[in-house]
This record gives sequence, C-alpha cells and structure tokens, in this order.
Amino acid sequence: MDAPWYRDGLQFTCTGCGRCCTGPPGYVWVGRRDIEALAARLSLSVEAFGRRYLRKVGPRHSLLERKNGECVFYRPGGGCSVYGARPRQCRVFPFWRENIESAEAWETLKSECEGARAGRLYPIQEIQLIQKGKGDALGH
Repeated sequence: MDAPWYRDGLQFTCTGCGRCCTGPPGYVWVGRRDIEALAARLSLSVEAFGRRYLRKVGPRHSLLERKNGECVFYRPGGGCSVYGARPRQCRVFPFWRENIESAEAWETLKSECEGARAGRLYPIQEIQLIQKGKGDALGH
C-alpha cells in the first residue's frame, strides 16, 4: 500500500480563532463517552446534560448550536468553555478524513483554518494515532 500524500507530515497549531466552532450550521457528533465527560465537566447528570445540550439526529446525538451556528460551548474571545472535555470530533480536528483525503482538500482547509497554514509538524504516525482516538491534535 502506498504511503498517503502527507507522508512527510502536516503542520498545524491551533490559533484559537474559533472558526471551527462557528460558521454555518453543522453537527458536533457525540458518543456516550463524550456525553459522560461533558456532563461531568458541567456537574450535570447525563440525562440533564442531554436535555439541555443535545439534539437527536436520526440514531445519533449532536451538540446544540446557537442560531448563528456557533457551538453552544463556544465563547467569543474565550474559546471553548469545555475544552478539557471537548468531544472526540473536536479533539481530532483538523485531521478529519475529509480534510486529509488529498492535498487539495488540505489546501481548502488552509483557506478556512489559519492554524493549518503553519505550526507544529505532525508526523504521519501521530496523525494516524490521532485519528484512532489515541492522541490529541492540539497536544493538550
């Protein structure tokens, strides 16, 4: 099997701009572990957390958003209010499959995410661990 196009690694350092937490409506998918961690972070029961912060989309759950598309946990100028317990989808960003499927996809991301334009070099092995949930793209 050939090595992916990013075999020499990819650069990324979060600048805290919040563009990944804002913008057009979308989904922040959360699983049971995410929900439990977020509920604990907010000192809520899983049930109370679900009633207050989740929406059901088919068989899955997503975090609620504000009317302007911002994540319910995003604070302008303050970033993520639940950063230490943020969902896996957020921890893996920007190394989502669709962002690294091609050099062109990464270039598109770079036009939207200033952190993907430069910064720390992530070797391919680390990117693969992050994608498997065994690492954190932001290094925290």
